[in-house]
Amino acid sequence: QVQLVESGGGLVQAGGSLRLSCAASGRTFSGYNMGWFRQAPGKEREFVAAISRSGGTTLYADSVKGRFTISRDNAKFTVYLQMNSLKPEDTAVYYCAADRKYGNPVSDVYEYDYWGQGTQVTVSS
Repeated sequence: QVQLVESGGGLVQAGGSLRLSCAASGRTFSGYNMGWFRQAPGKEREFVAAISRSGGTTLYADSVKGRFTISRDNAKFTVYLQMNSLKPEDTAVYYCAADRKYGNPVSDVYEYDYWGQGTQVTVSS
C-alpha cells in the first residue's frame, strides 16, 4: 500500500503557473504508474495527466496538453505536475493517484488504486 500527499496548490491569476507535488510513502513508489486528476464543484473527477513507472511514457488530457507537464523523481518518491498558462476553468481540487497494475499509464479514474487527499487550485480571471 502507498500513501499519497499532495502540496503546491493555491490561488493564481490567469496566465500564471503552479507546480503541484505528490509525495509517496514507501519504497515501492517506482512500482506504480502515477496520475493526476481534478474535480471541480458539481462535476465528476476527470483525468489530467499520467506517467509510467520509469517516467518514459506520459499521457495528457486534451484540455491541458501543451500547458501542463507531468514528471516524477523515483529517488524522492515524488510526482509533479507543472501547470503553466493557467485558465479559470483549471480551478479544481487536484488529486494524485497510484495504479499498481502493469502496462502503460491510463486515464480511467477507476483503474487507480490509491489516492491522495487533494490540493485546491484556484485560478482567478
